[in-house]
Amino acid sequence: MGLVQGMADIVKADHLPGRLALILRFPPHLTEGLVLGASVAVEGVCLSVTSIDGDLIGFDATTGTLDTTNLGTLAHNRVNIERSARMGDEIGGHITAGHVSGTAEIIGFEKDADNHMWLKIRVPAPWHRYVFKRGFLAVNGCSLTVADAQNDVFTINLIPETLRQTTFGLYAVGDRVNIEVDHQTMVMVDTIERSVTSVFERLIADRFANPA
Repeated sequence: MGLVQGMADIVKADHLPGRLALILRFPPHLTEGLVLGASVAVEGVCLSVTSIDGDLIGFDATTGTLDTTNLGTLAHNRVNIERSARMGDEIGGHITAGHVSGTAEIIGFEKDADNHMWLKIRVPAPWHRYVFKRGFLAVNGCSLTVADAQNDVFTINLIPETLRQTTFGLYAVGDRVNIEVDHQTMVMVDTIERSVTSVFERLIADRFANPA
C-alpha cells in the first residue's frame, strides 16, 4: 500500500554470482508472524524471505531486480520495509505491488523552516508519461502525492513525519530512488492513447478512401 512500516539495518550485503544476498535487522514488531517465502517490500522492491534468524531476515535480489532497482548501489545502510497487506488492514496510500518500474535520479532537495522537504526527481521515459500533478507515485516504497510536474521533473513534498520514518534523509543529489507508477493510471493513459490513435487512423483511412 506504500505505507512504510519502519526501517531495517543492512547487516550484510554479499554480491554473489547472479544475485545479491541481503541480511537485514528488522524492528522486533515487524518479525511477528514472518515466515519463509513471505513477501516484504524493501525500498519498495518486493522480495521473498529466504532466511529467518531472530530479527535477522535474509533476502535474495537477482540480476533482473538489480538491473531495475537501486538495491545494488545503495550508499547507506538502512532501507524502508513494509510487510504485505492482510485482509482487514486499513487501506491507506494507494495500491502498490512492489514491482518497481525503474529508478529516478534525485536532482534537488529544498527544505523550509518547518522541516518540510521538497524532493525533485527526474523520471526517465517511458515512465514520466504516467506521472501527473496531484497523482500518485511510489518512491522507495512510499506512496506519495506529486506536488508539481514539469516535463520529466517531478516535485514531491515530504512532511517531517515521512522523513523521520523513512530513508529519504540518507539520500543525496545524484542518487537514484526506486519508483513504481500507479497501475490504474498507466492502464488509463495507454487505453486513451490507443483509442485516440485508432480513431485518427480510421479518419485518415476514410479520407483517402473517399477523397473530396
